[in-house]
Amino acid sequence: MHLPFESKKKPAGARAAVWLWVGWALAASGPVPAAPARAEAQVAEAARELLQQQAERDGLLEPAFELSVLTGLKPLPDCAEPLDIEPLDTRHAARMRFSVRCEAAGWQQPVVVRAEVSARVVVATAEIPANRPLQASELALERRPVPAWQDAVSDPQSIVGQSSRRALKPGQPVARRALAVPRLLRRGDTVRIVARHAGIEVSANGEALDAGGQGESIRVRNTKTGKVIRARITSASTVEPEGQAPMSMPHSAD
Repeated sequence: MHLPFESKKKPAGARAAVWLWVGWALAASGPVPAAPARAEAQVAEAARELLQQQAERDGLLEPAFELSVLTGLKPLPDCAEPLDIEPLDTRHAARMRFSVRCEAAGWQQPVVVRAEVSARVVVATAEIPANRPLQASELALERRPVPAWQDAVSDPQSIVGQSSRRALKPGQPVARRALAVPRLLRRGDTVRIVARHAGIEVSANGEALDAGGQGESIRVRNTKTGKVIRARITSASTVEPEGQAPMSMPHSAD
């Protein structure tokens, strides 16, 4: 005798009740935490943040970074929690060394990150001979690779009036290490020592004891008192005392 077939399928109402209960349980437990990004991605992000901080400190304009994470023969193992990433040597963007540690899995591994850096930097727009003051009209900003960003310049106005020790061709980046401040004073030149404070100006004649350019600090002798002070060059004929009480200087005789 055959028994009637008994379906094991739950009624629609029962199925709906089950799904409602599951949905309520998930909502009550809160959002499921996202798994940490893969190890290489975490290292790349840490390196990128470090490079961004260094670029901002050195004044690079609109820096961009292309990163390669080198882990040796095998990729970094997964980690159930965010990695502990410690910089070891980040002096050169082309080869930065980090120590990567996963506390949960108990592993630690050195990693090398190579970065290619580019930014908007100052370039020459015309032929510029060496040792001639730079003019604003012959400088522009263009994106270029920056192998040594401490040598890059991203503010054209900051170098107007300086000169390059080597000739520049159109499109060639201006290297900071090749810049020099033109000499305004030579040793033995007569200068005017001018001190200003609260709208009062005191001046005296002096003699430059060092050569220097705009904004540089040199030794100057007050020709009336013989006193030697340090002063900042403000023009080809005047200097301003550094750290001197302006009223302590004698008025000039003229």
